[in-house]
Amino acid sequence: MIIFSNCFFYLLLCPVGRIIALMREFLFIILSSFMLVSCTDGTVKEYGLEVVAEYPHDTESYTQGLFFENGQMYESTGLKGKSTFRKVDLATGKALEKLSFDRKYFVEGSVMLNGSLYVLTWDSRCAFVYDAGTLEYKSSWRYPREGWGLTTDGKELIASDGSANLYFMDGNFSQKRKVLVTLDGRPIRWLNELEYIDGKIWANVYTTDEILIINPKDGKVQGVVDCRGLLPREMRTPDTDVLNGIAYDEETGKIYITGKNWPKLYEIRLKEK
Repeated sequence: MIIFSNCFFYLLLCPVGRIIALMREFLFIILSSFMLVSCTDGTVKEYGLEVVAEYPHDTESYTQGLFFENGQMYESTGLKGKSTFRKVDLATGKALEKLSFDRKYFVEGSVMLNGSLYVLTWDSRCAFVYDAGTLEYKSSWRYPREGWGLTTDGKELIASDGSANLYFMDGNFSQKRKVLVTLDGRPIRWLNELEYIDGKIWANVYTTDEILIINPKDGKVQGVVDCRGLLPREMRTPDTDVLNGIAYDEETGKIYITGKNWPKLYEIRLKEK
């Protein structure tokens, strides 16, 4: 029911001309949710999860971007009229500082690089830049595609747009290169929230319970993380949405994941199957 409700919400936001195309993509989503793990040829590592710790997460947070900078967690949240960027207290899940956006914007991925905070929007073709220290507005940019996930390798911005492509850009959003993400030779679409961890790109696949571990040089998937059952059924409500949100605290080496409107954020450890 979560997958269906979330997809139909997006249909309501889209022009009529896109509905047929989105329904075709919906079929792909259903198929891909069963194929990511089952269709590997043995060269791709498969992982399960061990929950190390759990923390409160704001159920009003429609998580789009999640990351750590200098030991501090930050989160960008979506939906028109509810989009925010937050400095979050890990222990309580509460916002220590919050930026709110005009109701016309649907905020997506976010990341900090070279003293600036970058925030994407979904369908407005607009990106915002703030001072990373003060969160004061610096500039806005015309963005060339839909904004979905955003991360960095410390040198470039790395973005997804819901396709099978990852885009590598400079601080002015100028594209330097792109890679096609493939699993056993098959392009994997609906790449969403991103995180750069130990030289690899981790990516949520929208509406699935899988996370991909991607080689940034050639786009090949080197690992698939099975997150099924992470949030217990008894904690789910009609507002609980899909898995989305990966954060890596480089200072501690800890990895955290959550979902849209989830009541929990989890510190996790991978277990190879």
